Amino acid sequence: MTTAVSKVVIVGGGTAGWLSACSIAAAAGPVSERRVEVMLVESPDIPTIGVGEGTWPTIRRTLERIGISEAEFLVSCDASFKQGSRFDGWHTGEAGDRYYHPFVAPIGGDPSEAVEAWQRHARSATFAEAVCAQPKVCALDLAPRQRTMRDYAGALNYAYHLDAAKLATLLTRHATQRLGVRHIRDHVTEVEMAGNGDIAGVRTRDNGLIEGDLFLDCTGHSALLIGDRYGVPFVDRSAQLFNDRALAVQVPVAPGIAIASQTIGTAHAAGWLWDIGLPTRRGIGCVYSSSHMSDEAAAETLEAYIRRSTPGASIDDLSPRRLTFRSGHRQTFWHRNCLAIGLSAGFLEPLEASAIVLIELSLNALIENFPASRDTMEIHAGRFNRLFSYRWDRIIEFLKLHYVLSERTEPYWQDHRRADSIPERLAELLRLWHDQPPSTFDLPEMDEIFPAASYQYVLYGMGYPGPRLGPLTEPSQADLSGALRTVSDRSRALSSALPTNRAYLDALRAAHEPMPAGTVQ
Repeated sequence: MTTAVSKVVIVGGGTAGWLSACSIAAAAGPVSERRVEVMLVESPDIPTIGVGEGTWPTIRRTLERIGISEAEFLVSCDASFKQGSRFDGWHTGEAGDRYYHPFVAPIGGDPSEAVEAWQRHARSATFAEAVCAQPKVCALDLAPRQRTMRDYAGALNYAYHLDAAKLATLLTRHATQRLGVRHIRDHVTEVEMAGNGDIAGVRTRDNGLIEGDLFLDCTGHSALLIGDRYGVPFVDRSAQLFNDRALAVQVPVAPGIAIASQTIGTAHAAGWLWDIGLPTRRGIGCVYSSSHMSDEAAAETLEAYIRRSTPGASIDDLSPRRLTFRSGHRQTFWHRNCLAIGLSAGFLEPLEASAIVLIELSLNALIENFPASRDTMEIHAGRFNRLFSYRWDRIIEFLKLHYVLSERTEPYWQDHRRADSIPERLAELLRLWHDQPPSTFDLPEMDEIFPAASYQYVLYGMGYPGPRLGPLTEPSQADLSGALRTVSDRSRALSSALPTNRAYLDALRAAHEPMPAGTVQ
């Protein structure tokens, strides 16, 4: 078939649907050689899940590419800056058990140099604090940029925390008012098939048949197209990642309260808690394994954390939202003329904020290799499926790494260290990493979802012994002590030059709030 792919139908809204609509429409804008019509069909009765509040630095490029200014995004989405993650209580659970996974790479171009510098000259400090300036900036609740900088530029690499429901609203407005996306609010009643096995269209209750050439399934866990209609199997990964439930709550904060620069993940007896600071509230949640903790115990764990971390919070007024999920993903993500984006493709616990970045990466792969015609779609689908099978496996290994290194003694943590629950490739790498630090030899793909530096931050943050020198390993000839002094000097310079998150975001919101009626300027 040589039918040109000129109409993309997105089924489902939320972050996945509307980010897809904006990205494709922006790429197929007026300067594009061939026009692609983008249409989004969204049920008026299905709410957005709206708990994906953490992002990766990739989101800055995505927002810039679709044409949303940074100030508009920050104000519209009640957003704040994220410069990495802090993990409390994961190694031993004792007082002072804490480490950072920042967004800035360690010193040196060779991953082994940072480890060697830390081992030889700075073992009294944690690995991240010795080889990177960002942990100190995070500890002081500082922003990664000054307001005079151009959009999406910073003194340090950064992402955002955000209100996911408000992000969907912003993307909806941007897509329909600025990018020409057609929005149909209607119920899908049937998926109609073509004679060759493709999806011909989706039939709606009030608008009839909506035909298209390529269909994006953004219908969330229901997976209306990829799962219900095509029956693509779901690959259950709960044997490696045990968590299957979460309690989520939004805790209001008083004006002027400091805004954290990182996601805080605090381990508990059967899972962990997230804590995400926004200008007007904190998103707090308890992730847990129902095989190791009851719903009642999880609620008590969440309440105890809020009381401990948020003095004065009115617990009685909070109503946690219970979420259930299964860790895993589709066996294939692109089947015939249907591509799953977002939760329809799969879901893993939000330990490293992988949900939104997988949407971004899926869209990048689609747009950069967009099928010109139906004739080449199977080739693109095959390449996409191979790439994303690899990426899902790497995410699962990286998340599991946080658990297998723990020395906590509760049954949940002991079960995570069972050999039969550890992916084979990760077990092999851990043996290698006794002798050498994580490097590009272990992570050879051009666009690894987690680079070697991320593995180093977790490994050495969790107390993994530094590598022994191999028989042919020579010490680095670089001035490693000088490199560490550079990190220390940069930490001090940034600490004195950058504003706090609170000061930056309050000033930004004040500058962009509409003037009261009758105000004379």
